[in-house]
Amino acid sequence: MASAGTAPGASPPSLDILVINWLDRENPQAGGAETHLHEVFGRLVRWGHRVTLLCSGFDGAQPRVQLDGIEVHRVGGRHSFMLMANRYFRKHLSEHAFDVIVEDLNKVPLFTPSWTDRPVVLLVHHLFGATAFQEAGLPLATATWLLERPIPRAFHRVPVIAVSGSTRDDLVARGMNAARITVVPNGIDLESYAPDARVPRFDQPTALYLGRVKRYKRVDLPIQAMAKLVERGVPGRLVIAGRGDHVDELTALARRLGLGEDRVRFAGFVDDREKVELFRRSWTHVLTSPKEGWGIANIEAAGCGTATVASDSPGLRDSVVDGRTGYLVPHGDVATLAIRMGALLTRPELRDQMGGQARAFAEGFSWDASAHGVLEVLRRQVVASAASALESIPSARRGSATEERGH
Repeated sequence: MASAGTAPGASPPSLDILVINWLDRENPQAGGAETHLHEVFGRLVRWGHRVTLLCSGFDGAQPRVQLDGIEVHRVGGRHSFMLMANRYFRKHLSEHAFDVIVEDLNKVPLFTPSWTDRPVVLLVHHLFGATAFQEAGLPLATATWLLERPIPRAFHRVPVIAVSGSTRDDLVARGMNAARITVVPNGIDLESYAPDARVPRFDQPTALYLGRVKRYKRVDLPIQAMAKLVERGVPGRLVIAGRGDHVDELTALARRLGLGEDRVRFAGFVDDREKVELFRRSWTHVLTSPKEGWGIANIEAAGCGTATVASDSPGLRDSVVDGRTGYLVPHGDVATLAIRMGALLTRPELRDQMGGQARAFAEGFSWDASAHGVLEVLRRQVVASAASALESIPSARRGSATEERGH
């Protein structure tokens, strides 16, 4: 960046940004956080900024690639990245004059303010907290929980971007300064995730779960709700689209509940085209995680004109307007979940009314808006850091330092 400030009438200078995240979008474990990373920072590249990403590698991955104009450096793997990232940064990236470093906190913190004297911004999707114990074994879950504890101290002077009001509230409850937190909601591709009159709803009333099939996502809850609907004689089925290490357990659960493939179908991995088609054709979308950063699938479904039934949990309550774009139900309340799913599976007029309202709601969230919001926070931090550095220079040298930056 040429200077901290901008002359009147001049275009703001471009930024040289380093993003540190556990994954990139080509990683088989990639999810919503990686979609956010590439949609936002890929746009910043197209707008004239330079972006470098430091992330973990995976089997068969090239150590250096270009993705969406982002220069990607891969080091270590899923479990070794935390140990190797700092070492790689010091050896290969620390001499580069980045204007700002973004720690994209998606697994556990890397505590980048201790690595560098460059300006840092923390971007938070969500923190696991006690939910880590629902997914990982005791040692890993305990480590995750413990590593989150120092976040308020380690980042107390760092500006924070939270992707939802729920994430902001969680951070404040943990001791973060609310005045340093800016909420910048996720977006979606409103042209791709859109209704299409040529694509009709499924003939059979269909509820859809679409995402990673992990234990902490609690996909067992809509399966149990479907069993209750069957007991009541309600027609319909549940399609579970996605892959993950919890599929076998969920398949066994459906079998124990007497739900055949006509009632619960595991569709496996779906590509982007199939994903949009499923959102458009389903009668309702369900997401019952105990905690999310935002629940981007809710907005993607809404973009396609499909209402969501979701747990009334952090993140999800930010992306569903209860009674208008879908329903929020107490997390773990299978009986209420079944009632709300049943309403949208048996009343086409309600399905269409809420679907239309969901689309109108989704139109308020675009990736361009998200990227502009992130960029604004980064610029503020760069300017503030430059001003702070100038103030620390003795007054006799300050004028010459300012003069030098003007050339």
